[in-house]
Amino acid sequence: MDPLPRCRDNAAAPDLRRTRLVAAGAAVVTVGAGLGLRAVTAGSAAKYGGDALYTVLLLTLVVLVAPRLTPLRAAGTALAASWAVEFLQLTAVPAELSRHSTAAHLVLGSTFNAPDLFWYAVGAAAAWLLHTALAPSAPAEGRPS
Repeated sequence: MDPLPRCRDNAAAPDLRRTRLVAAGAAVVTVGAGLGLRAVTAGSAAKYGGDALYTVLLLTLVVLVAPRLTPLRAAGTALAASWAVEFLQLTAVPAELSRHSTAAHLVLGSTFNAPDLFWYAVGAAAAWLLHTALAPSAPAEGRPS
């Protein structure tokens, strides 16, 4: 069975694998950067830097799952997900889940903070720039969205 059944052109399969491999590596590096940031800084720098890296991590996961997305769509998807999680914090659901699970606290947070929305956008913009620089170039008409 073909591991990439949606791939119409078998020549594109190695490119998709490479893209996924780079995305997985970037996810690991991003988690390491977040842990490193927390280890060497505190306060606003750690919090808001972590917010930006959260969205960078989401972009790497989006690319891992959907490697054919353009950098702009991948960044938009990551930003939308980040904002959705932040707005979910206006409900009691994330706080309740966070009380019972460290993983839920790391993924969902617990308290809405409006400035986080800006820092998620900063992370999405930075990840978009990096993804654009690293994305294989393709003719504009043949590039999937």
